[in-house]
Amino acid sequence: MKGKNFVIRFISLILPRVTLGPKTMQPTELDMPNRPDDIWPALPQAAWSETCATLQLWMQIVGKVRLALMPKINHTWNVTLYPTVRGLTTSPMPYGTRMLQIDFDFIDHTLVLETSEGHRSTLPLKPMTVAAFYQQVMTALEDLGTPVSIWHMPVEVAEPIAFEKDETHQAYDPESAQRFWRILLQTTRVFTLFRARFTGKVSPIHLFWGALDLACTRFSGRPAPEHPSMAGLPDHVTRDAYSHEVSSCGFWPGAPGMEAVFYSYAYPEPPGYAESAIAPAQAFFDPKLGEFVLPYEELRQSADPDSALLQFLQSTYEAAANLAHWDRAALEVAAKDE
Repeated sequence: MKGKNFVIRFISLILPRVTLGPKTMQPTELDMPNRPDDIWPALPQAAWSETCATLQLWMQIVGKVRLALMPKINHTWNVTLYPTVRGLTTSPMPYGTRMLQIDFDFIDHTLVLETSEGHRSTLPLKPMTVAAFYQQVMTALEDLGTPVSIWHMPVEVAEPIAFEKDETHQAYDPESAQRFWRILLQTTRVFTLFRARFTGKVSPIHLFWGALDLACTRFSGRPAPEHPSMAGLPDHVTRDAYSHEVSSCGFWPGAPGMEAVFYSYAYPEPPGYAESAIAPAQAFFDPKLGEFVLPYEELRQSADPDSALLQFLQSTYEAAANLAHWDRAALEVAAKDE
């Protein structure tokens, strides 16, 4: 999120057996009806705040491995994680002439470290301290012949504790972690539709582990004024991230006292942006955050969550692009081409 690039179990369905010709078969997951709770599961912050805080720190450890190994890419795109059909991945990272990949698997609840030589190490995801997780990841990297040194302090959290000393954060609820991942996966699906409407420069759909938010950013192509300093981030990071004019959207899972939201903001913010009419009706501009938000719970309870999310993404983008006079004809896919 702007200034806060800040946190399913798949619900079993009991269905009657399906008879096909002479054989009786159990329905597969593809045959099952899509209930709203299956697609957009509930994730009240109070129910998983401790797991959210722990998972954020675990992901920072893995994300910092990616930061250490990847060459610098504009807008810090070299540090992010990516949703997969099982969880989140670093994607392949160079280690000399070899490649290393680390995956969070929220189906089997494991952390999987693999090299291009076929070597593999698996760690269980279960309640454990950040210090224990950090030590296990560092040991696994050593055992794979890919030791990595990372900066041991968390970022974008209040009162940070060095990873190797953090005996405070240790919660892991598998159901909540899986629900969070399934929301990321569904968000990626809808964001991909929105992303496909743009022919200009646009970011991947990726997770920033500092704040645990999934984001996608469109660029007008014009440079932006120097971004002011932001708490918790070095100036060079902030100014690289916002070096060019953007309209950015994302999902943030919330924090204690703050529920999950979809968000959208523009930098620089054009005059009149905050007063723009947007959709759906549940969305609004939050002056404290400095961005438009659509509460996640409002979205999942709506009659058509996919359409509501696309309305939010499109209307907030149009507010930014129209007020800032983007060359929309040159940057967008024509309606007839979609």
